[in-house]
Amino acid sequence: MIQTLIVVFVLTMVIHTAETLSYSIRYAGVKLNKIAVALSLTGIVLLVSRTSNLIQAPLTGKFVDYAKEHTSFDVLSYFRIILLAASIGTIAAIALFPTFVNLFGRIINKLEVAGSIPKLISSVTVGQLKNTRHYIKKPNLSLSQFRYLGVPNRFILLHVVVTAFYTVGVLSSLYAAHLVPAHSTMASQASGLINGMATIILTIFIDPQLGLITDKATRDEEAKNQLGKVYTMLMVSRFFGTMLAQLVIVPAAYLISVIVGWL
Repeated sequence: MIQTLIVVFVLTMVIHTAETLSYSIRYAGVKLNKIAVALSLTGIVLLVSRTSNLIQAPLTGKFVDYAKEHTSFDVLSYFRIILLAASIGTIAAIALFPTFVNLFGRIINKLEVAGSIPKLISSVTVGQLKNTRHYIKKPNLSLSQFRYLGVPNRFILLHVVVTAFYTVGVLSSLYAAHLVPAHSTMASQASGLINGMATIILTIFIDPQLGLITDKATRDEEAKNQLGKVYTMLMVSRFFGTMLAQLVIVPAAYLISVIVGWL
């Protein structure tokens, strides 16, 4: 099980690093006034995380199956380690954010010339790959960077909560399957009960606010300069959301087990 845990740990890190770094693409697009191109690249990066998730999810379910045959196996501890990988992946993205803003700015410009992703990839040379070291930039986090910059406190709090539910959705449903073996199949498919709550909050409260902030940055030079700090604040709140998931996983699993018991 240790080897499986290592694979799931790495995949979870990749998923959360890729999803968090999507902010760097948006910021690069705003800086270059090419937000439409940036959003198309965001979809490609998110595809990487979703592809990793296709492999990660079945492997995670393997822990529940193993626990059925070995009652001493502490499946919850394994799930908490996986949640820790989500936090580490988010921290890695925060550290890489300035570097990837520079890199994606270059990629957006190249994509505009190439006209398509296949042509962009085929045009990459070894020399260009070596030059990527010039885009490396150290993160510069300071206390002043975490001022709210006009962003409502409620928005940040909701972002933490949404991240917690999204992070824990699949794991809580799998743990619920472990808690109620009689309804294990139903429980393992019930991640939508948790993720659905997060989706509602995201759609109604967070996405429109983030869209307004980004739109304002495209029209206001001062807001554009602050947008990087806003995205950094969102990434930090995302990190706290992954930490909150450690507290949410057990209550969410019991909630799912109660609901599937009623159905």
